[in-house]
Amino acid sequence: MRCLPVPPDGPIPPPGTPLALRVPLAVRDGSAPTTHSVGVLRGPSGAAPPSLVSPGVARDPYPVFRVLRESFPLVRDELLGAWLVSRYADVCGALGQDGLVAVPPGRTLAHMEGDTHRAHRALVEPALRGRAVAALAAGASRTAYVLARRIAARPETDLVAEFCQWLPTAAVTAALGLPYEDTARVQQWCRGGLTHLGGHHHELDACLRPHLARRRARPGGDLLSVLCTAEVDGRPLSDEAVSGLVGSLLGGGGEATALAFASFLANLLDDPRQLALVRERHELIPAAWAESLRRDPPAPVVLRRAVRPVTVAGATLPAGTVVACLVGAAGRDPDRFAHPDRYDILRADPGRLAFGAGRHSCPGAELAARTAEYGLRALLDALPGLRWAPGFRPAPRGLLTRGPRILLVRPR
Repeated sequence: MRCLPVPPDGPIPPPGTPLALRVPLAVRDGSAPTTHSVGVLRGPSGAAPPSLVSPGVARDPYPVFRVLRESFPLVRDELLGAWLVSRYADVCGALGQDGLVAVPPGRTLAHMEGDTHRAHRALVEPALRGRAVAALAAGASRTAYVLARRIAARPETDLVAEFCQWLPTAAVTAALGLPYEDTARVQQWCRGGLTHLGGHHHELDACLRPHLARRRARPGGDLLSVLCTAEVDGRPLSDEAVSGLVGSLLGGGGEATALAFASFLANLLDDPRQLALVRERHELIPAAWAESLRRDPPAPVVLRRAVRPVTVAGATLPAGTVVACLVGAAGRDPDRFAHPDRYDILRADPGRLAFGAGRHSCPGAELAARTAEYGLRALLDALPGLRWAPGFRPAPRGLLTRGPRILLVRPR
């Protein structure tokens, strides 16, 4: 075994930087972990650990995930500039750990720590239940049936372009009480870099500014009004904080939920027996959704940055370290799941890692689940003969975000 120091990492390059450079390589003088050195371990055959930025990994990362999970459960990926953690228990611990925050820097719950995180989470979680869920359910159901009926008469269609990419954004837009016409703009922003991590998106901030002013003056029953009128320590959230939370919800709806929904449909269409079972028993839809998130998460690699020394997989890493939580590897850990590569809607406990864990679990996970449920209900009702187009097979791709980009189907 060759032990390496664990140096702190340099500044995070801006969004849009290639994956190999998005998380920087170590460029400082490196200090050893505070408890014991973490080495690059050789596998049983003496092989070196694989890198996530090797050619072909983004096309199919699961063979590499398997090698890492079995032989290198905590290892430094020098090309990526991050420590990789891959076993289910270790990934759960890292995702929920105090001291590890999202990268790049931003203003969402995933970036907050300590009392600030607890105060904002105590505000946001109740806001995303009750009235917000009801508003989203109504918007998702209405939008899903409009989209499904539109494609029902076509001989062949792409569900990603015509359904998956539109439904989550439209549903969240409706829950926030924003005009339906803004859905197309949000879609463009998502394609231009707006994600579930929010960030400072100047066009979104400008779009929201008049809506925030109106909700503060005359609040209604929508989610944006709830956020505008809520208080933390007796003070209302700033416009910047509300915009950050809204950006996170819209970005998550536009990216993570759309990819997760595309994978969800692909898993069901790949197994007509399970699709028929869900068609007969709609109460199985939540379990089918959770199982798809386990097997094919929309974010197989989740990056976190240590704001102070943290313990990951039994080793202490210094502040500044970037940790890559391999959610895709954890979701197929055979020590946690029987037959982990199999899609099984009757699986008793599929886990809940795809939208985070512990204190950093995504508060919008319930909204995403409701969107998926109403979307699938609409498709099953409007497209009774839904099946793959002849000769088509889905080809998911991606590493930080992953899912099929095309789903060609026959509606009838």
